[in-house]
Amino acid sequence: MTAVSGEGKRAGSRRAARPTRTFRPRLFLLAVAVTLAVVAWGYLVYAAIDFGSTARSGDDRAWLFLALASAGAVACLFIGLMLIARLLRGLGITAPPPPRDTGGSDLPAAPRPPGGRRAAR
Repeated sequence: MTAVSGEGKRAGSRRAARPTRTFRPRLFLLAVAVTLAVVAWGYLVYAAIDFGSTARSGDDRAWLFLALASAGAVACLFIGLMLIARLLRGLGITAPPPPRDTGGSDLPAAPRPPGGRRAAR
Protein backbone atom coordinates (compact mmCIF):
# COMPACT_ATOMS: atom_id res chain seq x y z
CA MET A 1 0.00 0.00 0.00
CA THR A 2 1.29 3.46 -0.89
CA ALA A 3 1.04 6.38 1.46
CA VAL A 4 -0.67 9.43 0.02
CA SER A 5 0.20 12.93 1.16
CA GLY A 6 -2.34 15.69 1.62
CA GLU A 7 -1.75 17.08 -1.91
CA GLY A 8 -2.73 13.86 -3.65
CA LYS A 9 0.88 13.01 -4.48
CA ARG A 10 2.22 9.59 -3.66
CA ALA A 11 5.05 9.48 -1.16
CA GLY A 12 8.35 8.95 -2.91
CA SER A 13 7.05 10.20 -6.26
CA ARG A 14 9.57 12.16 -8.27
CA ARG A 15 7.03 14.14 -10.20
CA ALA A 16 6.83 17.87 -9.57
CA ALA A 17 3.58 19.49 -8.62
CA ARG A 18 1.54 20.56 -11.62
CA PRO A 19 1.76 24.27 -12.30
CA THR A 20 -1.45 26.14 -11.74
CA ARG A 21 -3.11 27.28 -14.91
CA THR A 22 -3.80 30.97 -14.98
CA PHE A 23 -5.58 33.18 -17.45
CA ARG A 24 -3.02 35.13 -19.45
CA PRO A 25 -4.67 38.11 -21.17
CA ARG A 26 -1.69 38.68 -23.49
CA LEU A 27 -2.05 35.20 -25.00
CA PHE A 28 -5.81 35.64 -25.26
CA LEU A 29 -5.32 38.90 -27.17
CA LEU A 30 -2.80 37.20 -29.46
CA ALA A 31 -5.31 34.44 -30.18
CA VAL A 32 -8.02 37.01 -30.96
CA ALA A 33 -5.62 38.93 -33.22
CA VAL A 34 -4.69 35.72 -35.08
CA THR A 35 -8.37 34.97 -35.59
CA LEU A 36 -9.09 38.46 -36.89
CA ALA A 37 -6.10 38.36 -39.25
CA VAL A 38 -7.15 35.01 -40.69
CA VAL A 39 -10.78 36.13 -41.11
CA ALA A 40 -9.62 39.35 -42.83
CA TRP A 41 -7.32 37.29 -45.06
CA GLY A 42 -10.21 35.03 -46.07
CA TYR A 43 -12.48 37.98 -46.82
CA LEU A 44 -9.79 39.71 -48.90
CA VAL A 45 -9.12 36.53 -50.88
CA TYR A 46 -12.85 36.20 -51.57
CA ALA A 47 -12.98 39.88 -52.61
CA ALA A 48 -9.93 39.46 -54.86
CA ILE A 49 -11.60 36.53 -56.61
CA ASP A 50 -14.76 38.58 -57.07
CA PHE A 51 -12.83 41.61 -58.36
CA GLY A 52 -10.91 39.34 -60.70
CA SER A 53 -14.06 37.99 -62.29
CA THR A 54 -15.44 41.53 -62.58
CA ALA A 55 -12.19 42.77 -64.14
CA ARG A 56 -12.20 39.98 -66.71
CA SER A 57 -15.69 40.96 -67.77
CA GLY A 58 -14.48 44.45 -68.75
CA ASP A 59 -14.53 46.75 -65.70
CA ASP A 60 -11.13 48.50 -65.67
CA ARG A 61 -11.44 49.85 -62.09
CA ALA A 62 -11.78 46.28 -60.80
CA TRP A 63 -8.12 45.65 -61.67
CA LEU A 64 -7.05 48.27 -59.12
CA PHE A 65 -9.33 46.76 -56.48
CA LEU A 66 -8.01 43.30 -57.34
CA ALA A 67 -4.44 44.50 -56.77
CA LEU A 68 -5.36 46.19 -53.48
CA ALA A 69 -7.29 43.17 -52.21
CA SER A 70 -4.41 40.86 -53.16
CA ALA A 71 -1.83 43.04 -51.37
CA GLY A 72 -4.09 43.26 -48.32
CA ALA A 73 -4.54 39.48 -48.28
CA VAL A 74 -0.77 38.97 -48.42
CA ALA A 75 -0.28 41.45 -45.57
CA CYS A 76 -2.99 39.81 -43.42
CA LEU A 77 -1.53 36.36 -43.96
CA PHE A 78 1.97 37.56 -43.06
CA ILE A 79 0.72 39.31 -39.91
CA GLY A 80 -1.31 36.23 -38.96
CA LEU A 81 1.71 33.95 -39.31
CA MET A 82 3.87 36.30 -37.21
CA LEU A 83 1.18 36.40 -34.52
CA ILE A 84 0.94 32.60 -34.57
CA ALA A 85 4.70 32.40 -34.00
CA ARG A 86 4.41 34.74 -31.01
CA LEU A 87 1.46 32.78 -29.65
CA LEU A 88 3.33 29.48 -29.89
CA ARG A 89 6.34 31.00 -28.14
CA GLY A 90 4.09 32.40 -25.41
CA LEU A 91 2.49 28.99 -24.89
CA GLY A 92 5.94 27.39 -24.60
CA ILE A 93 5.50 25.18 -27.66
CA THR A 94 8.49 26.77 -29.42
CA ALA A 95 11.65 28.20 -27.92
CA PRO A 96 13.53 31.36 -28.87
CA PRO A 97 16.67 30.90 -30.93
CA PRO A 98 19.92 30.62 -28.97
CA PRO A 99 21.89 33.85 -28.66
CA ARG A 100 24.58 34.39 -31.27
CA ASP A 101 28.12 34.15 -29.98
CA THR A 102 30.31 36.68 -31.74
CA GLY A 103 33.44 35.47 -29.97
CA GLY A 104 33.79 38.66 -27.92
CA SER A 105 35.15 40.60 -30.89
CA ASP A 106 33.50 43.16 -33.10
CA LEU A 107 35.57 41.95 -36.06
CA PRO A 108 34.02 39.44 -38.45
CA ALA A 109 35.24 35.86 -38.20
CA ALA A 110 38.04 34.77 -40.50
CA PRO A 111 36.77 33.23 -43.73
CA ARG A 112 36.76 29.45 -43.88
CA PRO A 113 39.05 27.81 -46.42
CA PRO A 114 37.26 26.66 -49.56
CA GLY A 115 36.53 22.96 -49.65
CA GLY A 116 36.41 22.38 -45.90
CA ARG A 117 39.13 21.58 -43.42
CA ARG A 118 40.36 18.39 -45.14
CA ALA A 119 40.80 20.05 -48.54
CA ALA A 120 43.91 21.97 -47.41
CA ARG A 121 45.87 18.77 -46.79
